[in-house]
Amino acid sequence: MMIFFKERLALLSVPKTGTTAFQAALRDRADLVISDPPELKHAPLYRYNRWIRPMFEKVCGADLEVAAVMREPISWLGSWYRYRQRPALDGKPNSTKGISFEDFLHGYCKGKPPACANVGSQAKFLEAQPNGCKVSHLFRYEDQQALKLFLEQRLDTEIQLERKNVSLQADLALSPGAEAHVRRKRAAEFELYSSIPSR
Repeated sequence: MMIFFKERLALLSVPKTGTTAFQAALRDRADLVISDPPELKHAPLYRYNRWIRPMFEKVCGADLEVAAVMREPISWLGSWYRYRQRPALDGKPNSTKGISFEDFLHGYCKGKPPACANVGSQAKFLEAQPNGCKVSHLFRYEDQQALKLFLEQRLDTEIQLERKNVSLQADLALSPGAEAHVRRKRAAEFELYSSIPSR
């Protein structure tokens, strides 16, 4: 998560959406950078609303707009699946080594996903809060240029991006039935992604 106080902007860091590259590029430009631990780096909107927003509102009298990135849901799950194949997780419950992508997706769709498929929800991460706190600027991961242009204009700075946290390659073949199952069970993810306007 990054805060740009003068510009009244908070950029959330949805996991597996490329925001680590923006964080690296803008670290010196931001007023507040939370890069560790992951629970705070990747704080969802409800956590931002509870802890970060009140700090700026009560102490500084500032109301910040919130920007975030969302990735096409199956691509997002594919990135998680590949990330959890890395050797550091070998033998651990959250490793996806030896598990097919389809089995990973079926696990993700369960009421209580197994550890390897327990990766959260982008829709829940970005869910508007009862007090009106919401994401004002939502971008598609697949359109990095739109986010880059928005931030360059808002922050009046040029951004040079480098690829960060690139996952391993893996077979992401998926049958139509498996894709339909995910779309049905996790409809909120696809509905939110579809609602993001093209820029």
